[in-house]
Amino acid sequence: MRRYTVVLEWDAEAQGYAVTVPTLPGCTSQAETVEEGIANAKEAIALYLEGLQEQGQPIPEEPERPVFVVLSVAA
Repeated sequence: MRRYTVVLEWDAEAQGYAVTVPTLPGCTSQAETVEEGIANAKEAIALYLEGLQEQGQPIPEEPERPVFVVLSVAA
């Protein structure tokens, strides 16, 4: 079982989430909700990995779990 970090960023213009998988360049999706984004990410990752396998390419491993911190800064 492989694990990948998925980033869901709110896009106010599109009124939805942009979904990316940083370890898998070009593995992206869109969603209206976080739940949909997670489901779409799982599907996108599976298809991405399947494509790599079909092409005989190595499957990228995420070397470390990134740490995300939200900071409040007085402006």
